[in-house]
Amino acid sequence: QLQACGGGLVQAGGSLRLSCAASGRTFSTYSMGWFRQAPGKEREFVAAISWSTGSINDADSVKGRFTISRDNAKNTVYLQMNSLKPEDTGVYYCAIRLTTYASRWSRKEDVDYWGQGTQVTVSS
Repeated sequence: QLQACGGGLVQAGGSLRLSCAASGRTFSTYSMGWFRQAPGKEREFVAAISWSTGSINDADSVKGRFTISRDNAKNTVYLQMNSLKPEDTGVYYCAIRLTTYASRWSRKEDVDYWGQGTQVTVSS
């Protein structure tokens, strides 16, 4: 089970921190990450992190503004979002892929487990 939280309403230029705690089943090899979906658009990749190595992959649209991190002891992944823009608005979903390689994240079709979404709204 993946429990995401931290969404909300923020003005452009502001910050939010999302978190997603994993519980239940355990995996030996996996990575965690985030996708987002704006109204009327496809769900798109945001960022991912390897649970074993900590290597990171993030989308060009969020580079330099969003930072993904993990807390192994808490089985929690975080997404620190700074300098938010109205185009960052959407539902943010955390996810697990049964691969250690964060670099292989890009397609929603490859996700093995989804969490529920959390709404992020950035006003202009």
